[in-house]
Amino acid sequence: MFFKRCGTSPPPTPPKNANKGADAEARAEHYLQQQGLITRDRNYRTKQGEIDLIMAQGEDIIFVEVRLRSHRQFANAAESVTISKQKKIIKTAQYYLQEHQLTEKANCRFDVIAFSDDHSNPEWIKNAFSAY
Repeated sequence: MFFKRCGTSPPPTPPKNANKGADAEARAEHYLQQQGLITRDRNYRTKQGEIDLIMAQGEDIIFVEVRLRSHRQFANAAESVTISKQKKIIKTAQYYLQEHQLTEKANCRFDVIAFSDDHSNPEWIKNAFSAY
């Protein structure tokens, strides 16, 4: 039998974009809280996908995709939420609603918070896409 000695290898370094992404998500959450929304969950993951932020505003549940683009060469941050990404978010949101027994009573919406890398104010796109 072979055993690996504990503590001999350094932990893997996260990709450079991971810190920028986490920072953008924290900034988006703070911005939305300033607008009166309440955080329900962060980085909610299932086999279907991930939702960056799940917020509440009154009786509404808002599923938020946070996007950060440092280069606008191909698309801006908001345009980078593809149909494929939308479908994953919708399936993940459906799972969240079922898991929390909210399928019958929740009003939902899908928003996008988009940042450019110049640390300007975010672009908040309410009802960016629909599940129907």
